[in-house]
Amino acid sequence: MVSRVSAIREREGNPEGAEFKKFGHSTAFYIKTMPWGTFNTVKGITLDDSDLLDEIIDFYHKRDRQCQFEIIPSKSSPELFQRLASKGFYQNAFHTSMYGLPNFVSPTYPANLRIREIEENEFELYGKLHCLGSGLAESGAKYVAANNQILFGRSGWRFFIGFINETAAGVAVMHINNGIASMTFAATLPAYRGQGLQSAFIHKRMHEAALENCELVVSQCAYASTSQNNMERAGMRIGYTRATWIETRRSSTHGH
Repeated sequence: MVSRVSAIREREGNPEGAEFKKFGHSTAFYIKTMPWGTFNTVKGITLDDSDLLDEIIDFYHKRDRQCQFEIIPSKSSPELFQRLASKGFYQNAFHTSMYGLPNFVSPTYPANLRIREIEENEFELYGKLHCLGSGLAESGAKYVAANNQILFGRSGWRFFIGFINETAAGVAVMHINNGIASMTFAATLPAYRGQGLQSAFIHKRMHEAALENCELVVSQCAYASTSQNNMERAGMRIGYTRATWIETRRSSTHGH
């Protein structure tokens, strides 16, 4: 996440308004033009940081954004949950963190399906597939395209596009760092779901991770989702479930 937001922030003039700030062990991420929780969230929170909760919450309120915390089991405690609840937060979701081993066996696909790496001039298409495949408005495609293209060619980042019957049907992303391959994103257009593309993306990235001499493959997905089932069928296992705590909806106090 730091790598992605740093790259977005480094664009000339920081047009997306990307920021991240450390609060003790926690890191707060914010992107002005991308209001989704994925890009406006606090990672790494522990009980030791609970005295900084007001500062963290104020960081988001000054930017007219709801505050969200991602809490993993090893850093959680009843006291932390009580502190969050006292500030008006509640848990609204679970997220599954998965892990598995790279696979040196080259994957095989159905005859009508193929996957290749994206080329630098294809990010307009990437943006459309990313948005339409993940339920975002197509109007956001240009922002998604620009903020992913900035990662193209950076160390560790790999982008893939999948075709069904020679029609572009989905995209997937992988980031490699310190021998760990993270499958950071994948989406398929609704009309092409159920035809094996998501499973193919998983196998493709697990194989590429092996070729890059990675020791581990990790990913995240909604709890008990189709994505989790696909990952488990590919040999991945549940590492832990992450809790998402969000702020009780409040009235806007700052202008947009």
